[in-house]
Amino acid sequence: MADSENNRNEISQLGKFNLIHKLTEGFPTEQASTVAGLKDDAIVTDFDGEQTVVASKLFVENIHFDLTYFPLKHLGYKCAGIVVSDLLAMNASPSQLSVNLAVSNRFSVEAIEELLTGVRAVCHYYHLDLAGLDVTSSVSGLAVAITAVGSVEPARLTRRTGTHENELICVSGDFGAAYTGLLLLQREKQIFEATHESHPDFEGYEYLLERQLKPEPRLDIIEELRKNDVLPTCMTMVSDGLASSLLHICNLNGLGCTIYEKKIPIDQLTFDTLRKLKIVATTVALNGGEDYELLFTIKQDDFEKIRNIESISVIGYMGEPNGARNLITNDECQIELRAQGFQEVESWK
Repeated sequence: MADSENNRNEISQLGKFNLIHKLTEGFPTEQASTVAGLKDDAIVTDFDGEQTVVASKLFVENIHFDLTYFPLKHLGYKCAGIVVSDLLAMNASPSQLSVNLAVSNRFSVEAIEELLTGVRAVCHYYHLDLAGLDVTSSVSGLAVAITAVGSVEPARLTRRTGTHENELICVSGDFGAAYTGLLLLQREKQIFEATHESHPDFEGYEYLLERQLKPEPRLDIIEELRKNDVLPTCMTMVSDGLASSLLHICNLNGLGCTIYEKKIPIDQLTFDTLRKLKIVATTVALNGGEDYELLFTIKQDDFEKIRNIESISVIGYMGEPNGARNLITNDECQIELRAQGFQEVESWK
């Protein structure tokens, strides 16, 4: 934790409202739709002819994150980014955030400011307003609750339902890197706990650690789809593994699916690192979780519009009603697609 004992201000010295004022001084208002927020009891937004979309998540220390290897700045960025990703999965444009913190007395004002620095980075990069902040006490460490507010034109709202037989299954980015980064961090923690010495050398593994500690909301994908006049028929954010999210889509729409192992995007560093660890990369890509990429379906007529978008891969197609859910392996075997999950993965839902 980046916190100097020689330059520490106690939260009790400021009081709740002075603390909130101090923490929010660096958050300017960027959205015309923000009517009321930080100085009031609730967020008030005004959108003309658009639907308001709200997403909220709670993150708890030692369940969703481990501060042994998780810098507070990265934690703030990740928590905010995950909730923003939920809005993007609805094809909505995020505009406001509200943050609620529960902190124990082991956290100083500077520590909370460090966490809010990560939130501020998300607000700055994605042009969001911090429209609400509350801080309360905790006897069990740190808890972070974040709500994101956005808007979408009714005709562009995209849900998990709406896909049809023979539509193409698409994903953004690549899969398995975040889980691989988690394995590296956990390995170093185990070494430290066993020896009380740790000299981690992560040179060359930066991408894997970044995918675990600082996943990016895929606003670029939403913008590319709109620019190319593509409206997904259904969409979701992949948090618990590609297989789990795809099977959820199949269940909600009553359809089967077929995906191809060779089409699942896996970064070469991810593949090579998992091979050294004697873990099958495809298994991690399907079940590892924490990728926070978009999974969506499109009509076949839209294929030409997305085929040249670098960060989008077509991995298969939706099947017939109540049909099988299959994975075609690299050696052309057809196996049932299952969501296996990993017990080691922390529960970022």
